[in-house]
Amino acid sequence: MQLRYSFRLYPNGPQRSALAQAFGCARVVYNDALRARETARAAGEAFPRTGDLSKLLITEAKQ
Repeated sequence: MQLRYSFRLYPNGPQRSALAQAFGCARVVYNDALRARETARAAGEAFPRTGDLSKLLITEAKQ
């Protein structure tokens, strides 16, 4: 049996800013990973594996 729930959240001010920051960070990481894959494809290389891509993006973010 499958259940389905529908609900809506109404975050307050600090929760809104925390959610906006988290979604913003996720968007930046996604776009960086997409750019790395497109660069690899344009260069004729194999797609970077997920682990290698994580290491690359974390290293770039720390710099």
